[in-house]
Amino acid sequence: LFRGGAYKPRTSPYSFQGLAEAGLKILSDVRDEFDLKIVTEAVDNESLDLVERYADVIQIGARNMQNFSLLKHAGRANKPVLLKRGLSATLDGLLMAAEYIMSEGNYAVILCERGVRTFADHTRNTLDLSVVPAVHRLSHLPILVDPSHGTGRREKVLPLSRAAVAVGMQLQPIDGQH
Repeated sequence: LFRGGAYKPRTSPYSFQGLAEAGLKILSDVRDEFDLKIVTEAVDNESLDLVERYADVIQIGARNMQNFSLLKHAGRANKPVLLKRGLSATLDGLLMAAEYIMSEGNYAVILCERGVRTFADHTRNTLDLSVVPAVHRLSHLPILVDPSHGTGRREKVLPLSRAAVAVGMQLQPIDGQH
């Protein structure tokens, strides 16, 4: 899978916001050239229609985990949905966001732990690896871990990737492929 952002939700309205459909076309070219599945974020209902047309997996980012209209729209899509945990979301909140998608008929939901906000200042976020076995206990849904967003530190990606596997994160097939 290749994850890239055609839409870039930013805190500042003056920051680069992505290339939109032009970016989706570039991602589609990457898929064709390198035989990769494309994962990219939909930021609103309008962009979701375009993302569904161009991508193989629709990402709902952390900032939109509680955008219930967007979650329902993704639930009517005919593509798998990668749902990223919100910056201050509880496990129950993440699972209920997934329920919004599934309640509309789309059961192809993949959860993603990407770190939560804490008072720690040695990383951008705190990667909550304890959520992996908790998801396995409470849900049938697969869960991935994003140590890059979870820490914001290049040197922490490899050790936290290993730790994610140690707590039970497994590679999940998308359309029968890893």
